[in-house]
Amino acid sequence: MDVPPDIDPARFEVHTASPRGFSQAYVREGAGGVPLVCVHGWPESKRVFWRVIEPFAAAGFEVVVPDLRGFGDSGLGPDGFHDVPSHAHDIYALVHDVLGHERVVLLGGDLGGPVIQDLALRHPDWVDRMVLFNSPLPYDKERMAGMRSRPAREASDYFVRQGTDPDGLAAELDTPEQRRRYIATFYTSRFWAHPGAFVDPAEPPGRFGGSAVVDFHTEPFADGKKLRASFGGYESTFSGAARSEPTTMATPNFTRCLILFGTSDHVIYPEYDRMAAVVFPKHVGPFLLRDCGHFVPWEAPHALVSGLVAFCGDRLAASR
Repeated sequence: MDVPPDIDPARFEVHTASPRGFSQAYVREGAGGVPLVCVHGWPESKRVFWRVIEPFAAAGFEVVVPDLRGFGDSGLGPDGFHDVPSHAHDIYALVHDVLGHERVVLLGGDLGGPVIQDLALRHPDWVDRMVLFNSPLPYDKERMAGMRSRPAREASDYFVRQGTDPDGLAAELDTPEQRRRYIATFYTSRFWAHPGAFVDPAEPPGRFGGSAVVDFHTEPFADGKKLRASFGGYESTFSGAARSEPTTMATPNFTRCLILFGTSDHVIYPEYDRMAAVVFPKHVGPFLLRDCGHFVPWEAPHALVSGLVAFCGDRLAASR
């Protein structure tokens, strides 16, 4: 039986490079176009971009989609750190030093959001603009006063456990099946996504979450060491020992930014759109995405592609 392209792990060629002492896996399509770096979050891998890589490349982008250290096909961080600054340094080394790009567009949500914010502040001459969706943000107490800035308490239990007891949680999830079932809840019963976003009746049923789509996204988390490493971003929120260095995330950030918000998301700030507009004074939008939750590249691929093409129309025209 043929595997549908959207859930085919072999759909794109996977490259590797090791500029920072570990093997970092990445997809690269549309070489020669406007450099676009797509940064996944948690619990994701580069596969969350499977639906947008081809249309981005067809629009004129060179699409670079890495697996962060400790995720997907990439190796673990050799120094033991898996926090935002580590990911930011890795991406800069890969895209600037190895691939040679001097000016880039960044795209990210969830964990990828802080990573691209960090990169934009560390390397303002390198980051031309960015697209941010459903992402953690720095907090401006005065300007965000009165905004609904906290998700429902019942949605944050995972955050506390992964951040304060990562070893205990990893020890409980001691088989590939248990690890994948744990990850599957974030695509289904935890209501991060719009209902039904990861269930396709046209595709065969899966083992995890009842869907072959969920199987596709959970498979990279079967490895116990990588699952534990993936908790590093949460751990660094609570423990200084898990931080390689301070993050540069701050407000305001004057990078040009397209703000998108999948409003069915039950884990991010209820007024994420208004909060992001405070953080990024030079913003376009915010645009609210209907029937879309946390996983924007998968749930709303056309909206993401068309929005980014419009946002970068000048760069695309100049590159032709």
